[in-house]
Amino acid sequence: MQKILFIDRDGTLIEEPQDEQIDSFAKLKFTRGVFRNLGFIRQHLDFKVIMVSNQDGLGTASFPEDTFWPVHNFILQTLEGEGITFDDMLIDRHFPEDNSPMRKPGTGMLTAYIDNPEYDLAGSYVIGDRDSDAQLAENLGCKALILGRDGLTWDKIAELLFAGERTAEVKRTTKETDITVKINLDGSGKTDISTGLGFFDHMLEQIGKHGMMDLTICTKGDLEIDEHHTIEDTAIALGECILKALGDKRGIERYGYSLPMDDCLCQVALDFGGRPWLVWDAEFHREKVGEMPTEMFLHFFKSLSDSAKMNLNIKAEGQNEHHKIEGIFKALARSLKMAVKRDIYHYELPSTKGTL
Repeated sequence: MQKILFIDRDGTLIEEPQDEQIDSFAKLKFTRGVFRNLGFIRQHLDFKVIMVSNQDGLGTASFPEDTFWPVHNFILQTLEGEGITFDDMLIDRHFPEDNSPMRKPGTGMLTAYIDNPEYDLAGSYVIGDRDSDAQLAENLGCKALILGRDGLTWDKIAELLFAGERTAEVKRTTKETDITVKINLDGSGKTDISTGLGFFDHMLEQIGKHGMMDLTICTKGDLEIDEHHTIEDTAIALGECILKALGDKRGIERYGYSLPMDDCLCQVALDFGGRPWLVWDAEFHREKVGEMPTEMFLHFFKSLSDSAKMNLNIKAEGQNEHHKIEGIFKALARSLKMAVKRDIYHYELPSTKGTL
């Protein structure tokens, strides 16, 4: 079945002025990245591409047609010059107060694509910049890609459409722990962490926040015995989840590294080369930071390295033990962010071996 991209015009293909009306060439400005990325999508992907736009009162005294069509046709001609064409173009002229089902987010203009066995709406997308575009996607049963939401850009839209979302979920249950980890490597830093250890939760939140990954971790462990199994098994499940989300690793940067935090300098160099290894150069002189035994820091990173199949080289200098371990977790997060970054314009394995 054919998948479709329903693409908004104002605010998506071109920037929208404050008066929300592109009625002169002086107001026309294309959105950042639209030519390169929509051209790439058109060249490499087999979506049907449909423009869907509300143009309030088009053809009335408030928006004469002779101020709309010259600019609109210039937009189409310019996009076509970059290999971007539309299979259909749907424009609604109603005002919001008309409450017309034809106006987005209503689906009246799109009846030819609804309940039609030729089209895979569940695998289709609405690309826009407003809540009404997200609502249109919901009304159609599509997915929504909303520019500006959670930092979404045309670069990221092209990446997600071409290379897919990098999400994963891992459940790990033993006699000692019951763990669920969910990750979105292309998220915005949202976290929901619960391990029963407050300081450990705070450290894991650093990975999501500073790595710009959406991360959910729910760990129920035998804390009545001690913290060992909870910390180590969480690391194993997190590493497995990262590895699963990475998929075939095509296009990733592969490597990453480091940062300072107050009196501390923390370096975390990593490589997703498929060969786990840990170099640990950090000493702690307190028994615990929060409820977390400092002897478990090494165990956490060793388990994470093994299960994610990554090389970790960790070094920390400084006096404040809290700052030191927090700096390590933040450096890990930044290294992960750097290493998992994808480039769809160089979409190949970053290895001369041909495998990672």
